[in-house]
Amino acid sequence: MIDDCCNMNPEKGAAVTDQVADGELAGLCKALGHPARVRILRHLAGHGTCFFGDLAPVVGLSPSTVSQHVTMLRESGLIMSWADERRVCYCVNPDRLALLKRLIAKL
Repeated sequence: MIDDCCNMNPEKGAAVTDQVADGELAGLCKALGHPARVRILRHLAGHGTCFFGDLAPVVGLSPSTVSQHVTMLRESGLIMSWADERRVCYCVNPDRLALLKRLIAKL
């Protein structure tokens, strides 16, 4: 019957885990909810190592706007950054990116 898939009972205990996973996925998707943030993440992922450079030309936005987008990506854990006296290093957090991929795969 067509409706059988909608009437299946979830496993006991799965609801709490699913709620946590749903919250994680929602947070990660929110972080990627703007094309500029997707471009930043894609650029850093394609770079492969620490990126020491200006991200403003990558997305075509002002440095202050890029800073706000970077902050959202950092808060979500999708990217990491370190600063020294003269420059900032940006890179993708591979563990969080892998989690994002796993959570999307479970949709």
